Amino acid sequence: MAVLLLAEIVSGEISLDQTGKALTAVQKLGEVTLLCASADTSTAAKAAANLAGIKNILCANSPSLQNGLAEPIADLIVSLAADYDHIAAPATSSAKNILPRVAALLDAMVITDVTGVVDSDTFERPIYAGNAIQTVKSSDSKKVLSIRTAGFDIAPETGSASIEIISALDDQNLSEWVEDKVQSSDRPELTSAEIVVSGGRGVGSEESFAIIEKLADKLNAAVGASRAAVDSGYAPNDWQVGQTGKVVAPSLYIACGISGAIQHLAGMKDSKVIVAINKDEEAPIFQVADYGLVADLFDAVPVSYTHLTLPTIYSV
Repeated sequence: MAVLLLAEIVSGEISLDQTGKALTAVQKLGEVTLLCASADTSTAAKAAANLAGIKNILCANSPSLQNGLAEPIADLIVSLAADYDHIAAPATSSAKNILPRVAALLDAMVITDVTGVVDSDTFERPIYAGNAIQTVKSSDSKKVLSIRTAGFDIAPETGSASIEIISALDDQNLSEWVEDKVQSSDRPELTSAEIVVSGGRGVGSEESFAIIEKLADKLNAAVGASRAAVDSGYAPNDWQVGQTGKVVAPSLYIACGISGAIQHLAGMKDSKVIVAINKDEEAPIFQVADYGLVADLFDAVPVSYTHLTLPTIYSV
């Protein structure tokens, strides 16, 4: 069995977090070839070569691949597909745009958000907002997979994969890049942060969300938000954690003023340690929390970032 894994590359830089975790997930399927596609993949390929478990790296360099447009990358993958039994990528926004096109061209289904590999044909993925695990057995000759990376560790950097330059396909001009609007921040990226501090509807306003950000900055953490907080305008959309937002699994997740709706839990319940702060002792968030503090967040959070420890936290 052979696997073609698409590297997550943004602006020429590889995401070792997303790519390395996806690599861990697919290694048991067979020998892994990593595909780097961008305008210049030299830096990305050099960084990826150190990941253990990669047999070789294919580098396709073309201006048409620079901005992650789905059409040219999908065509490139399909042109290489004959040599592989599995085609995989981390379940990022770009891969979710690319893989359905690949699957359609190969007349196969996409098995999305894979969280477990049973064997070469059988995979596990969450359904019903993470409340059940579905086992999927595919009879397609080519398996197309997106990997939910939150539950996997990054492959160690002990490898020495060979690097091969391949020719990119001619651009069919099916789509055109216009611009990217990206918020810059000194905080860690939400999906790869070791610590995440999230606020919910209980924060009360956009101005009050500043205390969540202050605690996050004190802990060098990423900032997250519930859907209710985002819908209320307290936080930007790219901070949303949950079924319709981002899935995170940090070492520490601090939920402030979050009730614990099912759709939010689906995005953070795999966190290693969950701390919940809520004045409602019946809030569902306490059912999944490792530690809970029944208190007004406006009293507890300022004390937390002053002393760097949460007062009177009890195990639930």
